[in-house]
Amino acid sequence: MSMSDPLGDMLTRIRNGQQAKKDSILTPASKLRARVLDVLQREGYIRGYSQAAEGAAAALRIDLKYFEGRPAIQHVARVSKPGRRVYSGATELPRVRNGLGIVIVSTPKGVLSDAEAREQNVGGEVLCQVF
Repeated sequence: MSMSDPLGDMLTRIRNGQQAKKDSILTPASKLRARVLDVLQREGYIRGYSQAAEGAAAALRIDLKYFEGRPAIQHVARVSKPGRRVYSGATELPRVRNGLGIVIVSTPKGVLSDAEAREQNVGGEVLCQVF
């Protein structure tokens, strides 16, 4: 059975893994998921990720990050969903917790955080918000 929202599935796996205090989790691999994980790693929300083999299919092993026993990601939510896509221009990108969190945006220049998108003056699809 195919998945209707692969990115939403990955974010839920991260959320559940951190609630269960896991060191790392596995998720099926895709280019979009890898680019989102690049942004999360650059911004310091995960320790890193690597390619792993899960049977015949490729997978990504995500190393979760904790600070003083609490998850580095306090909240992660999907903004643009398959049933309702959300787009934003460079000047209208939302701020999360007055700049303490990030919004991950899919732009023509790749998947970027909101600060990087503002710096490069590009907008796009608002994928998720993290703080």
